[in-house]
Amino acid sequence: MEADAATTTPHLPLADTDINWDRLDKTKFHIIGAILFTAQSALLHPTAVVKTRMQVGGSGLSHMRGISVFMHILRSDGIPGIFRGFGTSAIGSVPGRVLALTSLEMSKDMMLKHTQGIDIPEASRIGIANGVAGMFSNLLSCVYFVPLDVICQRLMGQGLPGTTCCRGPFDVVRKVVKAEGFRGLYRGFGLTAITQSPASALWWGSYAAAQHVIWRSLGYKDDVENKPSQVEMVTVQATAGMVAGACSSVITTPIDTVKTCLQVMDNYGSGRPSVLKTTKTLLQEDGMWGFYRGFGPRFLNMSLYGTTMIVTYELIKRLSVQPNMKSFT
Repeated sequence: MEADAATTTPHLPLADTDINWDRLDKTKFHIIGAILFTAQSALLHPTAVVKTRMQVGGSGLSHMRGISVFMHILRSDGIPGIFRGFGTSAIGSVPGRVLALTSLEMSKDMMLKHTQGIDIPEASRIGIANGVAGMFSNLLSCVYFVPLDVICQRLMGQGLPGTTCCRGPFDVVRKVVKAEGFRGLYRGFGLTAITQSPASALWWGSYAAAQHVIWRSLGYKDDVENKPSQVEMVTVQATAGMVAGACSSVITTPIDTVKTCLQVMDNYGSGRPSVLKTTKTLLQEDGMWGFYRGFGPRFLNMSLYGTTMIVTYELIKRLSVQPNMKSFT
């Protein structure tokens, strides 16, 4: 095991900035990941609630500023209002996160090994490997996360016009299945898989490439013996994550708005909601700007998420390195 790791693991200055799957203690990785990602989700959950309420038409909130919607929720529902759906999201996300992180790291490791020796710039090779891994991980995790997303979105949108009142996550499942069958839990699955997977590929690819370029521009290369400090690692990774998150929010917000309306509304037009009906209704109500409902909170959410998620994720990996692998760094 140690010999194999030595041939595939960089043991030079930048080893701690790109820790591969072979070096991780898998149990520690998932336990620490569950704890830290749950804490991170708690900090960002209010922005997701505000975004959802702004995106659902007929609520009277779609034309308000994000901070005004936030204060409106606080006044009407108090602190519990801005954390609607958090318990379901936090507990339900744990198995999905294990699936997503495992598939991401394993597929990235395989791609990096299979692209070794290819005559392309190193930043491009790393970006491609991470991008493919991000797309594959997203496709696989969509099977788990879309039903969870439907449940959480409905809990966050409680009380808005066109939504069904539910007493909790199990009541949501019961009512959705009763009205539409099992496929009701997969509203927006095709839209999510087709659009979010390329977006995930873009995020992970741009993050990995940006981090690689930033390190090189700062003078850190694999043939240089000075090692970046913890502060430098956090700063560079946070910057790359923030840029990737901000860019992704601009590209994916229109699709996210359609998906949210599709998952939350029960009487959005005649008959069963569809992507086409939802799109037409958004255009009729607000024109092209209708697709950017909740853009402010989403931009903030994804920028903060990109920054905090990647800093948290890289910290989890550093904390989870197997003891006998630390000598390689």
